Amino acid sequence: MLAFMLAPFVACMILVAIHSYLGLHIIARGVIFVDLSLAQMAALGSVVALLYGAAPDSQEAFIFSLVFTCVGAALFALTRTRGKSRVPHEAIIGIVYVGASAAAILVADRAPRGAEAIHDVLEGAIIWITWPTILKKGAAYLALGLLHFVLRKRFLRISFEPEGAERDGWHIRWWDFLFYVSFGIAVPMSVPVAGVLLVFTMLVVPAVIAFLFSNNIRQMVFISWGAGTLASLLGLWLSYVGNFPTGPLIVCMYGLLLIGAGLLRKFGLGAERVPASAGTSA
Repeated sequence: MLAFMLAPFVACMILVAIHSYLGLHIIARGVIFVDLSLAQMAALGSVVALLYGAAPDSQEAFIFSLVFTCVGAALFALTRTRGKSRVPHEAIIGIVYVGASAAAILVADRAPRGAEAIHDVLEGAIIWITWPTILKKGAAYLALGLLHFVLRKRFLRISFEPEGAERDGWHIRWWDFLFYVSFGIAVPMSVPVAGVLLVFTMLVVPAVIAFLFSNNIRQMVFISWGAGTLASLLGLWLSYVGNFPTGPLIVCMYGLLLIGAGLLRKFGLGAERVPASAGTSA
């Protein structure tokens, strides 16, 4: 079991490390479905690449996915609303998701292996990941993590205190675009490995659990990493012993863990929340 499941487990830990942190930004911004929408844009790019003769896991397919994802990132940065707006930002994110999904189905109908590509994009194939792929993607995620570490004060303030950043004269749309592009780079790298469903789950669920128990950034990061590690480990183990599809089972484990965390919080067994002023001190 250890020999067979070690590579998928390491891949899950790398994905949890980057996505659970990015998820804190997404929850704080209130754009919950931006990951799902950008993942669907990446999927559309992959299917379009197939239409033009690119192999599913080729560099050309990745470039197509990245370009489509960056288009979505630019659109989300340009349409960010301040305060109450007649058109909520989440509505635009949902429209992009639906439009990209419909377009992917239409293109898949004409592309070779189109239907199989849509299935692969949804479910992923993390159980079959190889060590060379882990090393290559791990290096890319490390570079992305270093970027977020260097710019953490900017990104965190725009996510958690956008009004203050705007009062100080920051160019919010520029920093939004940079954040969404960095986010968009992670998505097309993750979707071929884990699938849209698991990528979205790794982004949202650990961050939601962290928000249940703290609003201190450092604490939230460790809580989200711990939650993602536990859910991934349980999902991989049950997938192996029960011979279930790995990606969907891990998603279900995240859901059960979220329910458990919600019950803990509801019945007062969780940690007390710290004052909100400590939330962006990292």
